[in-house]
Amino acid sequence: MSPAFLFSFVIGYFLLLLVVAYFTSKNSNNDSFFIGNRSSNWMLVAFGMIGTSLSGVTFVSVPGTVGTDGFQYMQVVIGYFLGYLVVAFVLLPLYYRLNLTSIYNYLETRFGPVSYKTGALFLLSRGRWEQQQECT
Repeated sequence: MSPAFLFSFVIGYFLLLLVVAYFTSKNSNNDSFFIGNRSSNWMLVAFGMIGTSLSGVTFVSVPGTVGTDGFQYMQVVIGYFLGYLVVAFVLLPLYYRLNLTSIYNYLETRFGPVSYKTGALFLLSRGRWEQQQECT
């Protein structure tokens, strides 16, 4: 395939994302994004979270990774699948029952402000670690 064809495919994909976002984002806020305005079924919210986590970069770059590394990426896919099952069937029902919007609210409610800050620190250190991995 020519580079121009591939580039046009990527541009078309991002334009499609912008069109979908435009039509689906009217009257939206944080509650509608994270918890479906507390009126959606938890399973519907779970599928929305999974869809949100699959980014355009993943959609475009994974075929290239599989093309060069073979199916070693399948281990990551299996891990994601198992993680999504835990989120969908353990965490989201818990969030709905306790009226929470994030794991950090749960940590603070259950274990206190120290665990909330520890969880936030973990998230920051994890992001920094991934950034360093990309540079090497």
